[in-house]
Amino acid sequence: MKHGREIMDPVRFDLTLQRLTEQIIENYSQFEELCLIGIQPRGTILLRHIVERIEKREASNPSTIFKTKILQGHLDITFYRDDFRRREKILTPSSNKMDFIIENRQVLLVDDVLYTGRTIQAALNALQHYGRPSTIKLLALIDRQFNRHLPIQCDYKGMEVDSVDNAYVRVYWGVGDAQNRVVLYDSKEQEDE
Repeated sequence: MKHGREIMDPVRFDLTLQRLTEQIIENYSQFEELCLIGIQPRGTILLRHIVERIEKREASNPSTIFKTKILQGHLDITFYRDDFRRREKILTPSSNKMDFIIENRQVLLVDDVLYTGRTIQAALNALQHYGRPSTIKLLALIDRQFNRHLPIQCDYKGMEVDSVDNAYVRVYWGVGDAQNRVVLYDSKEQEDE
């Protein structure tokens, strides 16, 4: 395993999640028309953390205006990827968890890292099966702003990372918030866990 450089330690990670959560609450004060959709697999982990924070805030404030159930879905994009037939490794899809339609709703897509934009393009294609939303916004914990292949940008981002093309950003979700961190590796030779 290659050694990387930690670019977001657990303390900053926690603050970043809190800031993103507060931005969502500020911009979507009424959750009736909002659908939070995590892109499988890692976007769903980020989604879970954000929803837990929203619900924790609601529980601690009885006079809160957030009385609506938050619609949340898990979207698999495996067969919508433009490289799905080009990979040597067999792709194993995750299950979709979308028990609602998104027709005329506001959608907030959630993923851990935005890099080329191809994952988001695949997610946009996959979403078409669930209706036509009024808007789609994107939230990513890490925005690798260089080397974008498609004109896609974050509406909510935790951190911007400037790195060379062969560098690799990995978000680690530990047991408990104290273990969450982001590491930048020199190349993608670092193995996924």
